Amino acid sequence: MNKKILIVGESCRDIFVYADTERLAPDVPVPVLKIVKQTENPGMAKNVERNVKALCKSCDIITNKNWRSITKTRYMHEKTNHGFLRVDTNHQIPRINVRKLPLKHYDLIAISDYNKGFLAEDDIQYICERHDCVFVDTKKPVDSFLNRCTYIKINKKEYEGSLPLSEHLKRKIIFTKGEHGAEFNGTHYPTEKIEVKDSSGAGDSFFAALIVRYVETRDIKEAIRFANMCATQVVQHKGVSVIQKPKKTK
Repeated sequence: MNKKILIVGESCRDIFVYADTERLAPDVPVPVLKIVKQTENPGMAKNVERNVKALCKSCDIITNKNWRSITKTRYMHEKTNHGFLRVDTNHQIPRINVRKLPLKHYDLIAISDYNKGFLAEDDIQYICERHDCVFVDTKKPVDSFLNRCTYIKINKKEYEGSLPLSEHLKRKIIFTKGEHGAEFNGTHYPTEKIEVKDSSGAGDSFFAALIVRYVETRDIKEAIRFANMCATQVVQHKGVSVIQKPKKTK
């Protein structure tokens, strides 16, 4: 694929600490964890990047330089993958200067906004007004700052938290519904029924597959179906896994 994608958004490190437990602590009613292993991977926008690069190579990212010091540490039961707790660091993420972004060099701009301070609403609006193909995945409530974007990908909870919405914005929204697939413009796009081992990072994988397929085909319905297939694939693995490129993507 010769089309070029630029991802803009904040990043972190996702850390998974897998543990076993056989008893509760005698002083407080919490499980005593015995650490079995630890894994980590680039998270948030960097996780979108690595999923995009699993499907195509024409991808760049602009993210916070201190992403390695921003961590989300999840403590998980090794056998059942039950989550005990999550510990986040609170290092400040500096705001980007969007006026320096080389937007015209890319065929599609993907905004992966985790609402941690890297992008303000004005920044996202600026990007959307200066490029004709901008996909946005945001934790901010959807509002008029997204009027000029191409499509918006959010989950069902984020969609409901943004209501009421203008009809103009509703027509741009693709909202994911977990094991029930996705919805776009009143049409439901179901997914294959499978055993879900871990949904961590599934939204990033969906977004990555969506933008890759769209920039290839310019067919949003085909892109949603492809994104569903890829998200279904990654939730069958523990931790945050990466899309395995299908043998045929046509």
